[in-house]
Amino acid sequence: MRLIKQTIAVTGVALTLSLTGCGLGGETETTTDVGAGDNTQEGALDGVSVDVGSKDFDEQLILGQLTLLTLKAAGADVADKTNIQGSTQARTDLMKQEIDVYWDYTGTGWINFLGHDELITDAEEQYEKVKAEDLKENDLVWGERAPFNNTYSMAPTQAFAEENGIETLSDMATYINENDDYTVCVESEFATRPDGLPALEKTYDISIPESNIKTLGTGVIYPQIENGTCTFGEIFTTDGRIAALGLLALEDDKTAFPIYNGVPVTNAKNPDGEKIQEVLTPLAEKLTTEVMTDLNAKVSGEGLPPDQVAEEYLKEEGFIG
Repeated sequence: MRLIKQTIAVTGVALTLSLTGCGLGGETETTTDVGAGDNTQEGALDGVSVDVGSKDFDEQLILGQLTLLTLKAAGADVADKTNIQGSTQARTDLMKQEIDVYWDYTGTGWINFLGHDELITDAEEQYEKVKAEDLKENDLVWGERAPFNNTYSMAPTQAFAEENGIETLSDMATYINENDDYTVCVESEFATRPDGLPALEKTYDISIPESNIKTLGTGVIYPQIENGTCTFGEIFTTDGRIAALGLLALEDDKTAFPIYNGVPVTNAKNPDGEKIQEVLTPLAEKLTTEVMTDLNAKVSGEGLPPDQVAEEYLKEEGFIG
């Protein structure tokens, strides 16, 4: 893990964070000193050991580091087990109590893990249903729902959007229905999954000819929108490359796509789970779509390490001293 070693004094006390194991740092142990800020419950987790997990993409690595540093500032003895390969493995590790907390998404919980097909368009309703069912069926506790929504959308370049008056997916649908010369770029799974391109076409009453669809890898789509190969491309709404490449995430004004709010998840069998969730609640409340997009841009666009980005944000917001 690329962590900055520094000592931060808080009321004369320096707290030490040891990060080891299968996280970003592999087998290397790194030490970062952090202390509680005004927005962290100092001493709330004294004597508590917490293994922090995350999935293996930029946003999750940032969330893992935000969690790790916030819990440490509250007094926890924290181990870094972030960068777990895949959603299923991260969830399995939590259920087996190999990790104590990680962030997941309400849409992932509702659709992928709990197996529901129907789309819930109200964020709070979906959250409450996931929270209740996952606790009952799997002993998993969903904590505070963050405002940010990392869902699907489509994006043109900002220049193209301004030139053609496009701000929403309804505007995109109007453009597609009135023009023939355009290309829609999507990944192969999105092209066929029910909550992907079929949902977009059904909700916005469009039918995109196969000749206008180009299938690309997810990471390739963003630069191909930028260079004009793709008129519109599939994106994730908090991806840092949106701002970095001058793209515009179109508003899903008719709610074609599921809602994916981030939530810290713990295991009900963990006696310290409630205290962990209490410490993370103020952090979750701060993480809007704008905030996460900005943090992601610093990692995906500027190439900064997730731990540095997390540390700087937590200092600015008063979570660590």
